[in-house]
Amino acid sequence: MESYINQPDGIFPSVCSLDCPDQCGLLLHKKDGKIIKVEGDPTHPVTKGNICNKVRNMTARLYDPKRLKYPLKRVGAKGEGKFERITWKEAIETITSKWKDLIELHGPQSILPYSFYGNMGNLSAEGMDRRFFNRMGASRLERTICNAAGSTGYKYTMGGSFGTDPEETAHSKLFIFWGINAVSTNMHQVTIAQQARKNGAKIVVIDVHKNQTGRWADWFIPILPGTDAALALGIMHVLFAENMQDEEFLKQYTVGAEELKQRAAQYDPATVSAITGVSVDDIYKLARMYGTISPSYIRIGNGLQHHDNGGMCVRTISCLPAITGQWLIKGGGATKGNSGYLAYNTRALQRPDLLKDKSTRIINMNAIGKALLELEEPIRSMFVYNSNPAIIAPDANKVRMGLMREDLFTVVHDLFLTETAAYADIVLPAAASFETTDFYASYWHHYMQIQLPVVETYGESKSNTEVFRLLAAEMGYDEEVFKATDEQLIEEALDHPANPYLEGISLKGLLERQYLKASVKPIVSGSLPTPSGKIELYSEQMFKDGFDPIPVYHPIVEDGDLPFLFVPAPNHNFLNSTFSNNARHIALEKEPRLHMNASDAAKISIEDGDMVRIHNHRGECVLKAAVGENVLPGVLVSQGLWADTPGTKQLVNALTPDRISDMGGGATFFSGRVDAEKIIVPKG
Repeated sequence: MESYINQPDGIFPSVCSLDCPDQCGLLLHKKDGKIIKVEGDPTHPVTKGNICNKVRNMTARLYDPKRLKYPLKRVGAKGEGKFERITWKEAIETITSKWKDLIELHGPQSILPYSFYGNMGNLSAEGMDRRFFNRMGASRLERTICNAAGSTGYKYTMGGSFGTDPEETAHSKLFIFWGINAVSTNMHQVTIAQQARKNGAKIVVIDVHKNQTGRWADWFIPILPGTDAALALGIMHVLFAENMQDEEFLKQYTVGAEELKQRAAQYDPATVSAITGVSVDDIYKLARMYGTISPSYIRIGNGLQHHDNGGMCVRTISCLPAITGQWLIKGGGATKGNSGYLAYNTRALQRPDLLKDKSTRIINMNAIGKALLELEEPIRSMFVYNSNPAIIAPDANKVRMGLMREDLFTVVHDLFLTETAAYADIVLPAAASFETTDFYASYWHHYMQIQLPVVETYGESKSNTEVFRLLAAEMGYDEEVFKATDEQLIEEALDHPANPYLEGISLKGLLERQYLKASVKPIVSGSLPTPSGKIELYSEQMFKDGFDPIPVYHPIVEDGDLPFLFVPAPNHNFLNSTFSNNARHIALEKEPRLHMNASDAAKISIEDGDMVRIHNHRGECVLKAAVGENVLPGVLVSQGLWADTPGTKQLVNALTPDRISDMGGGATFFSGRVDAEKIIVPKG
C-alpha cells in the first residue's frame, strides 16, 4: 500500500484524528517534505472544507520544538521532569524486563494499560495494543471517561448508537441542542442548523452555561446541572396532557407508551420548574414548540451525562422523538451518537480470545487515583498512551499521588512530555496521525475514512502498532497476530458481516475514494436492535439490570454541603488537554475564567475580573471571575483543561469527584460541589 511520504511537494488527502464527532476530511500541503498548511477538503460531503482553529494550526503542534524526538528514561525525581536520551533498544528491553519480573512475582494483573482516544485512529486506539495486553493477561481498563453513561442510557431506548443522519437535519425546522456546546465541539452540525435557520428553522439551546452555542441560539434555556431528565419528563407531561403525541407511531413502533404517560403525569410544570430552574411558562413554551414543529431534531450532548444520573438523563431525552413520531420524518429524531452504523469487527481487531483468564480484573479509568492508591493487589506498572490522566482524570490530586509511588513503573507513549509523562520512568515518542496508516469511523456522520502516511515520522517516533509489535517480540509473543501489518489489521476490522451498514466499505474502496458512507436505512424501517425490536419507552432489560424501566428523575448524589455546583466544561481552542501546551492555542483562548452569577458574586463581594479560589475536600483552584447572567445562581462553570504550570492553580480536575455514574461506568465530572472566595491581591 502506497503512502505519500516519497512525494516531497503537493497536496494530499487526510483526515482529522481528534476526538471530535465531525471527523473532517483534510488536505495537507507539503513543501520540501514538510506539511506547511492544513485545510479542509471541500469535496467531503459533510465537512465540506470547513475546519476549526485547532486543526488549522496543527502544523505548530507537528513541528513544535517541544515535541519528543527519541526515547527517554527518568533521571530525576518522579514529577520533576528530568530525563535523559536512550535508544529504542534500551527502552524496549527495560520495559519488557521489568514486566517479566512483575509477571513472575505478582502476576500479569499487576500491569495496567491506560488509554483513551487522544488519536481516533482505530489502529492507534484499539488495535495491536489490545491484542498485546489481552495476550499478557494484564488488568483490563474500563474506558468510560467520555460517553459511556449516555450511550448506555440511549441504548436501552434505541438498541445502540443509532440516530438521525446529520446530513438530513438540513430539513429540520426545530433544533434542540441539549447539553452540547456545538459551536466548539460539533461545528458542522451548527453549519447545517444555520443553513436550516435561513429556511425558517428555530434553534433552542438547553445548557448550564450560556456559552458560544447559547449565544448563537434563537432561545437559550439555562438549566440547573443534573436536572435534565426532569425537564424531559416535564415536556412529556405537556405533550401527553395536550394530546400532541403521535398515537399511531407509539402503537406501531414502541413499547411502554402507556407506562411512560403515567410516569410523565407526575412531572407537572410546577414540579419540574422547582427542580430545574426553568420557569413554568418556558416549560409549556418548549413543549408546545416540540409538539407542533416538525421535523424536530435533538442533538444530545456529552455534558449532561457527566452527572451521577447521566445515563438516565440521556435515556429520558432519547424517548422524546418517539412520542411525536419524529423518527419517520426526514430531518426529525435525535443523535447521541451514530457509531453503530460504522461498527467494525472489534473482536477481529482486538482479539479478546487471547485473554485466557476471563475473570481478569477490570479497573474503571475514572477511578484511577483510587486504584493506584487503594487496591489490595496493587497496580505495579502502567502503560499510558492516547491519554493524559494527570490532567484529564477526576480527583486529580489523588491521581498524582498515585503516580508518585516509587514502586509504580510507568511508561508513557506520547508526542510531548505531558503532565503524566513527568511522572514516567520511560517515555516513548509517538508518531502523529499524519505520519501513520489508520482508518477512522466517525461517531456523528456516516463516513469511514482512511489515513495514509503523508510525512516521515518525527525524529525517532513510532506509531502505537509499531511499539506493540516491538514489545510483543521482546516478550516472546510469537503468534502470527502480532505480525499483522497495518493494512491487514484494517482488512480484518472491516470484514464484519454482522453489520449490514458496512456493506461496500473495504480497504480497497477507501484507498480509491478516501471516504465511504455507511449503507444507512431509516432507523425504524426494520427491527431495532432492542430486545423487542421496537423503541423501548419501557425497558424490561433495564429492570433486569436493576434500573427503573421507565424514565425517571433522580437527583445527583449529595457531594457535601458546599454552596456551588461546579461544572468544568470544555473550551473552544483545546480538546481536553490536547493543545493546552501550544502557545498559539493558549493565546487564542487567553486565560481560564470562572463563570458566576451576579447575585452570587454580590453576596461574597466578588467583581468581574477578581481572582477567585474555589475549593473542596479534594483540592483547590484559582481562576479569574467572569460575573454576569451566563449561569444560574448556585452554579460555577469553568472552560478547558489548562496546564497547572508553576505559580498557577488551574487544575480544575483537582475538584471533581471520581464517583461512577448511574450506568455504563461513566464519569461524574459535573456533579461536584465547591466553595468560592475572593483572593485579595496585595498592592505593590
